[in-house]
Amino acid sequence: MKRRPGQPAPPEPPVPRVAGPWRLRKTRGLQILELAPFRKLPWLVHGFSTRPGGVSPLESEKVLNLGFMEWDTSENVLENRRLLQSALGAGDLELIPLKQIHSDVIRIFRDSAADPCKGDASATNRPGLLLGIQTADCVPILIVDPKKHAVAAVHAGWRGTLARITQKAVGRMQLEFGTKPADLVAAIGPSIGPCCYEVAADFVTKFTAQFADAADYFDEPRSGEEPNPLQWLNMKPPGHQPPPKNVHLDLRKANRSQLVSVGLLAKNIYVSDLCTSCHTDLLFSHRREGPLSGRLMSVMGLRSTRKK
Repeated sequence: MKRRPGQPAPPEPPVPRVAGPWRLRKTRGLQILELAPFRKLPWLVHGFSTRPGGVSPLESEKVLNLGFMEWDTSENVLENRRLLQSALGAGDLELIPLKQIHSDVIRIFRDSAADPCKGDASATNRPGLLLGIQTADCVPILIVDPKKHAVAAVHAGWRGTLARITQKAVGRMQLEFGTKPADLVAAIGPSIGPCCYEVAADFVTKFTAQFADAADYFDEPRSGEEPNPLQWLNMKPPGHQPPPKNVHLDLRKANRSQLVSVGLLAKNIYVSDLCTSCHTDLLFSHRREGPLSGRLMSVMGLRSTRKK
């Protein structure tokens, strides 16, 4: 936002905390979030993009927008994608993004794709393909099978989470690649945190109808239908019950629970605590920024030739 003359500068945003197995690597003007256990696999390429760098002009900065937005040009987006692949050393891999529709549709790629397919998760065991998931608050999940050399990328918003897309992605890996869930390693990347993801109280009912532990996903496990003991004092306007108070939903916890429920070992699931809404200096957040938000991209693939 531009400041008016004489207007004091806004306070500096808090420095994002990147600790434990996570690493924010700066390379070629970009900052890529990586997971240490993934970096130990020389045949694997992965990364969670961030906001800084790139060629897309957004107000007074240049950003790494990786989605085709109304405020940006296709040429900028394609150049940003090229920059991301170059920073990852994956310029020789074919980027395979999806046309995301907030579904439980999973695509298996055994060859290149001429046009983006509709879906919200993809998987492959073919070297030379780089799977990509776009987010700006939703949960990006990258999964690798170190034994079968297979990978998956999942986009999980609240609809996809409710439809169990993360569980189903693991199931497809079992079916297509002979994966054993206990062998898998998963990274749940930056997304909107429970601190900022406020939803209607009826979400509690939606999730508790599907998941036995759904009460743990919310700060207050209420349905919104509980009687208000002070309803006659609170009626606004007179004669109308006030709307139920919203609740906060933890999508990361919900998707982690899905991974555990299908057999992943808890020690092999890594969750980033970076909230997209809290850290718009580093990430994009559609909920906080609206139409002028860009798109992050989380990518994973198998190198065409293994690095020595």
